[in-house]
Amino acid sequence: MKRQFGRWALGALLSLGVSVGMAADTAAAKSETYSDDEVTKAAVEFFATGAKGLAEVLGKVLKEKGRPVAIIRGEEAGAALAVGLRYGHGELVFKGGGARKVYWQGPSLGFDVGANASKTFVLVYDLKDAESLFHRFAGVDGSLYFVGGFGVNYAQNSYGSVAPVRFGVGWRQGINVGYMNFSRGKRYNPF
Repeated sequence: MKRQFGRWALGALLSLGVSVGMAADTAAAKSETYSDDEVTKAAVEFFATGAKGLAEVLGKVLKEKGRPVAIIRGEEAGAALAVGLRYGHGELVFKGGGARKVYWQGPSLGFDVGANASKTFVLVYDLKDAESLFHRFAGVDGSLYFVGGFGVNYAQNSYGSVAPVRFGVGWRQGINVGYMNFSRGKRYNPF
């Protein structure tokens, strides 16, 4: 009887320890996101313009998607005539973690024409680690760049989602379906 009680007590203590450990992991995961103020400050510093639409775009994304686990600050260029290509590079930064250089490329297909270059501030959601980024993120993109302005779209896969906020120059308009394919090194093949 004493032996069974001892096993039960040990099991209860172990369960309590696991529960406390899981709660600590959950609390740590929640504290590892960027606050709305941190995202806004980082974006304002990155774009370094008096961009009027930035607060509106960031507010929309943060309201719809919540707090990101990481951000990517970078640049990209693209062009399209029904079929398009996009190439970019930047720095992936997790909250409380180090920075890592990343690249992305991707094709698109749709009613899209023109060319643009943009500074890109990507909000990254639900990734468990940096390695989870190196996959294709599919999405729909609608663009209208004449002289410049902000735009955002969402792309996702089973690993997480990304919300690239772009401030671009050039002339590109239309809507397309495509993906962002993240890689560790520069690639010219968008597939």
